[in-house]
Amino acid sequence: MPPHEGLVHLKVDDWRDSNVEFIGSEIDHKVKYNSATTEPAWQGVGEAPMLYIWRIEEFEVVAWPKHQYGDFHEGDSYIILHSYKVGSKDGEEKLGHDIFFWLGSKSTQDEAGTAAYKTVELDEYLHGAATQHRELQKEPSDDFVALFSRIRILSGGVRSGFTHVETEEEPSKTLMLLRVFKHPSAKRADSIMVCEVEPTWQSLDEDDVFVLEGNDKIWVWQGKNCSPMEKAKAAQVVHDMTIAKHVDVEVLSQPESRSRIVVNLLGGEDAEGPFKAARPIISRESQRPRKLWRLSNASGTLEFDIVKEGHGMTKSDLDSNDVFLLDTGNRIWIWQGSGASREEKAMWIKVAEAYVRHVGDAAENEDTRLSPIAKVVDGNESPAFVRALEA
Repeated sequence: MPPHEGLVHLKVDDWRDSNVEFIGSEIDHKVKYNSATTEPAWQGVGEAPMLYIWRIEEFEVVAWPKHQYGDFHEGDSYIILHSYKVGSKDGEEKLGHDIFFWLGSKSTQDEAGTAAYKTVELDEYLHGAATQHRELQKEPSDDFVALFSRIRILSGGVRSGFTHVETEEEPSKTLMLLRVFKHPSAKRADSIMVCEVEPTWQSLDEDDVFVLEGNDKIWVWQGKNCSPMEKAKAAQVVHDMTIAKHVDVEVLSQPESRSRIVVNLLGGEDAEGPFKAARPIISRESQRPRKLWRLSNASGTLEFDIVKEGHGMTKSDLDSNDVFLLDTGNRIWIWQGSGASREEKAMWIKVAEAYVRHVGDAAENEDTRLSPIAKVVDGNESPAFVRALEA
């Protein structure tokens, strides 16, 4: 049976019904590049292997302190640039670039929109050679997680232009509970997540380590099944918390009777366990069949059709005159051909987001909408895309 038979094609709006006629044109690139050169945050970036992080604050791109790299607030949006070596050309070092716009689960629409717009602007500043990634807090990609030795998700967020999540204005909490655990799908053994969770005993999990701060003291509760790496990272977290002030610290292993102190402080005087909380980060194995789709207006109408299914795909399956969408089963990749029309280039993010909605609705699975989305450009493919295509 032909790969397209029996499938419902994704409806893509005619680009002429929107205001994107000039998107992707020479004048559009020139305007965006000129705008990018006036953005203070971009000055000098992308010239050497390095990691940069900015937070969106009042529609502005503000540098995130280096000592807080790996810390993200659920009420905020961030832009992360990772420049790395990919070899040399004509005796000069060649760099690859990944740009992530990370959206907290409680980030406001204006913050998320600014992050997306500024990501495109930064890509223009880097002459369109970067891979762009949309990252959602609840389902980070392996490439994003691999950038950090630990990721800490904190509550609150900066005040935005329209609405905001309170931080300093909120009454101070008596207790703060941090969960330290290995990201389920991370490839690096030392990729540890640190998430602020509700300070109740129901948040405890025997597979992880928890750091409880309150009443001028810090307790480290080590679940009986936690790993040595999680213990080590928890110790690092505690060190960071106490470096500016002297606070008593007590480390308790769950099998110790004294570990009940932590459970009791969290309101679990009568709780017997076992302790098994739902993880704040969802990890899914590939649940959908691999598919490669083509976005083309060669016929005069913008069409979206399936090209190939399963494994054994190669770059020869791609055509530089069009845009392609690769669904690996748990991640969406967009490949933009060098000869693709400006209409095709302009529609990639709309098509990708419409696709994950369509697939999610068809499977009645809301988690599908959390799939990471990334775009690569013909001739500047990231190693991660090549691996994903040829898997």
